[in-house]
Amino acid sequence: AWAAKRSLSMLRLAAQAPCRSVPVTSTLGRTTRMELLVIDGDLLDQDVDVIVNAWNRNIIPWWLLLPQGVSGAIKRWAGYEPFRELGRKGPIPLGGAVETGAGQLPFRSIIHVAGISMLWRSSERAIRGCVRSALAIARERGYRSIAFPLIGAGTGGFSPERALDIMKDEARKADYDGEVRFVRFRRAA
Repeated sequence: AWAAKRSLSMLRLAAQAPCRSVPVTSTLGRTTRMELLVIDGDLLDQDVDVIVNAWNRNIIPWWLLLPQGVSGAIKRWAGYEPFRELGRKGPIPLGGAVETGAGQLPFRSIIHVAGISMLWRSSERAIRGCVRSALAIARERGYRSIAFPLIGAGTGGFSPERALDIMKDEARKADYDGEVRFVRFRRAA
């Protein structure tokens, strides 16, 4: 079932106009080759090494939370193993990130970011921290491509446009060579 869903999605993705790679000077003063793309579609349909899950601080046990949004889709398709592994990692600081296996999904791993507080709200500082933390893990692990949902949008209280602007701005400051996709969720037509 996953393979059929993925091949249909890849056909839709191929029809989108590609963006070109641009040199970006990181805050460390090093010029990186980062390709920033904004994609309308489904995070789970992206042909990347690793995806990012917009999560919480990991204080409430995952099995007590109702699956919704990105996390709900990941639970449905990956199974529970990434979340069991996540639960064993303990609390995540706001803006922090941890890596788990990808379960039944075709990615090399999932990076879970703590983008919302215990009050289920996000902040610009948390969104920026999530982008920095996820890209740092991707760089350290040698992942050449990463796809993000819009962190802080929806449950977090930010408009999708504002969340995207913050995320793009922070990614441009990162020391990361590779493709960075920001995926605005759109249901398949």
